[in-house]
Amino acid sequence: MSISDLKVETRLGKKHTPSRILSIVSNTAQLKGFPVGFFAEEMTRAFLMFIEAGHRVDLASPKGGEVMFDIHSDPRTPDGAYANDLISLGFVHHATFGEMLKNTLPISTLNVADYDAVWVAGGGGPLLTFKDDQALHKLIADFYEKGKIVTLICHGSALLLWTRLSNGRLLAEGKKWTGFTNEEEEQINRTFGMTLNEYTIESEAAALPNTQFLRRAANEPFAIRDGRLITGQQQYSSAITAELVLEALDER
Repeated sequence: MSISDLKVETRLGKKHTPSRILSIVSNTAQLKGFPVGFFAEEMTRAFLMFIEAGHRVDLASPKGGEVMFDIHSDPRTPDGAYANDLISLGFVHHATFGEMLKNTLPISTLNVADYDAVWVAGGGGPLLTFKDDQALHKLIADFYEKGKIVTLICHGSALLLWTRLSNGRLLAEGKKWTGFTNEEEEQINRTFGMTLNEYTIESEAAALPNTQFLRRAANEPFAIRDGRLITGQQQYSSAITAELVLEALDER
């Protein structure tokens, strides 16, 4: 008889105090001649985990209005790499959630005081649309300075290259964080047969003083919590990054 035959285990679900979370995705942009938006799973996986825990999630984008899954990550893409992403597929066809993609909230209408945490997805758009968006940088800084939980995943963590607090210091100063790595960028470049992005998060982070960009091997799930700042390396880190958010919310 194996030890597994002798093992008895029980498990209870965990009750969470309802919180309100803001999920931010990129508006659509043009990258090397084709449209890009945000990586589907990097928003939808966390969204599902949050609402299952009893939290309310609002979906926003810098400009508001209609947004799109990156074609690469869209489970509806014929013969696509993420055809089995059932969560994103269910999201886009859901009567309520699918409509959110057509009418995201513009960040100009938001009040940080209404939320307990912010989650920012990555994808093809952020390196293009987030870089010079001072209003978005300020919103993220306000979330952090008002004691909220700030979570950035994959290319969403590019915001840490530019977001400055009211004292002028980068939010990333003194922090350990992660995001899409150079190795992962090179894999994507090989897949598409071209260099997609003119700069990378990892290389830019290396030039920042007093911050630590940490990484694991390409496509390995990896997330970091440094106080109220939570970051995930890439789409495969969506679930463990969301788990860190749930834990942080439970501590509040």
